[in-house]
Amino acid sequence: MFADLAPPPPDPILGIAQIFSADPATDKVDLGIGIYKDESGEAPILASVKAAEAWLIETQKSKRYLSSAGNPDYNRLTRALLFGEGSDIFERARTIQTPGGTGALRVAADFLKKLRPEGARVFIPDPTWANHNLLFTTAGHQVVVYPYYDVASGTLRFDEMMAALAGIGPGDIVLLHGCCHNPAGADPDPAQWAAIADLLERTGATPLVDLAYLGFGEGLEADAASTRLLASRLPEIIVASSYSKNFALYRDRAGALSLIAKTPAEADRAHAHLLPVVRANYSMPPDHGAAVVAHILGDTVLRAQWEAEVAAMRARIHSMRACLSDQLAGSNARDYDFIARQRGMFAMLGLAQDVVERMRGEHRVYVGTGGRINIAGLTERNVAHVAAAISAI
Repeated sequence: MFADLAPPPPDPILGIAQIFSADPATDKVDLGIGIYKDESGEAPILASVKAAEAWLIETQKSKRYLSSAGNPDYNRLTRALLFGEGSDIFERARTIQTPGGTGALRVAADFLKKLRPEGARVFIPDPTWANHNLLFTTAGHQVVVYPYYDVASGTLRFDEMMAALAGIGPGDIVLLHGCCHNPAGADPDPAQWAAIADLLERTGATPLVDLAYLGFGEGLEADAASTRLLASRLPEIIVASSYSKNFALYRDRAGALSLIAKTPAEADRAHAHLLPVVRANYSMPPDHGAAVVAHILGDTVLRAQWEAEVAAMRARIHSMRACLSDQLAGSNARDYDFIARQRGMFAMLGLAQDVVERMRGEHRVYVGTGGRINIAGLTERNVAHVAAAISAI
């Protein structure tokens, strides 16, 4: 069974980390995998998380199973964070805990396959996170790519996007990045989000919002605004969210899948049909990360500490965006102002693969496919080196 297997292609994101680790150079810079790093280049554990973990060690009395839905406090507090506690959307939403945002997307894909055995059309933006296409095609859906971002100018292709989505209809799924688009870093403005809501309302298609970077754009409330707008305008919406970035809980796999229905009763029925999908997949989600998040979100002091830590991470990313844009200004014919204007952890430079490999080989700067760079990997010490490498190639 295994003897004739050919070597598989490397993962487009995780493979970069493996190559980087094997590089003995002392001046190497990792701008590939999407994790937050502090000014020293380390991926820190948040102080609020450390405090919550200490509380868990002292107070947690059992490791018994919970349910396929996961931690009920975590689910309720996630609904409140995303939709506003007591709001109409909160009442129409049901949330389950998942193994990270990726787990949420895969459960959503399997759930949609259960509802649409023939497979739904899932519209994903170009560009998008490298795993989106694989998740939905593996689940048996037809993936349709729609234009989203112009790499050369660093701007949204909004009119082309809306024209490409004009033919969607009931049963179709439109994947949208709720904020801090990965990898483009460019989001629709409020008027454009309203136009997207108009389109979805008119056509009857269902949005699936990938919300992996809440708080890294303009703030927790501001970054949730687009998702809340869609949920307030539409009878049904699916939201896959993650705490990997804003709690720095990458390996603890704390994510959530939320279903918003027209009424609370319909949401209850959808939730009941969702749980068997989980049961047939991983049965129960891991508890540690979710327990940490639930304690922080439910504790006034720790919640304030966490929000301050998110604000500090966001400010550092914004600062590095501005610094890289300034360093590149006038370095060649290209205008790099778009880097400073955009939000979130990523920017897209639009580099051919041979140029990406030159960045690694000649300058020891590791970037993702197409020239996707993780802004959070920049520091005051390495940003000039990175800017020089970009200018040189």
